[in-house]
Amino acid sequence: MKTLLFTMAILAAMTSCGNKAKPAPAKETATVTTVAAYELDSLLLVAADLVDKNVTVRGFVTHTCKHSGKRCFIVGKDGKTSFRVEATGDIGGFNRELVGSEISVKGIVKERRLTAEAIDQHEKEVNEQQTQEDGSAETCAAELANIQEMRAWMKARGRDYYSIYYMDGETYEVVENE
Repeated sequence: MKTLLFTMAILAAMTSCGNKAKPAPAKETATVTTVAAYELDSLLLVAADLVDKNVTVRGFVTHTCKHSGKRCFIVGKDGKTSFRVEATGDIGGFNRELVGSEISVKGIVKERRLTAEAIDQHEKEVNEQQTQEDGSAETCAAELANIQEMRAWMKARGRDYYSIYYMDGETYEVVENE
């Protein structure tokens, strides 16, 4: 009822100012936006084609940021690849209780590109850190292995950058076990 009164008041204001409301088309059509749904493992296979597109992805929460809750990380069924989800839209934050749960997140896929120069600089820093005898050699070895994987990825695709895909999450829900 309030909506009807509000609409009538707007129409009255428009006509009193000399503006005439356009007649409604004889046949209105509803626009339906379909959002593609992916398991995380399949989304990552086509992520380059989904950048800046609205999709739904399912995955298992492995981590939520404990201070702000503004991001979480999910993995697919293989448990190998992590995907970052930023809290935007209607998501105020991700609760720590979500860790271990499967969630379905609707949002926009984004891409961050690491240039070959940035990767070279990071490798230089890791190599410098590796010479210190503070017990970080194991961490440095893992970082160097990651850098080699990035370079192999770039070479296989003929690119001079490494893509990191993530999502600006707009809404999410916990997937109930059936």
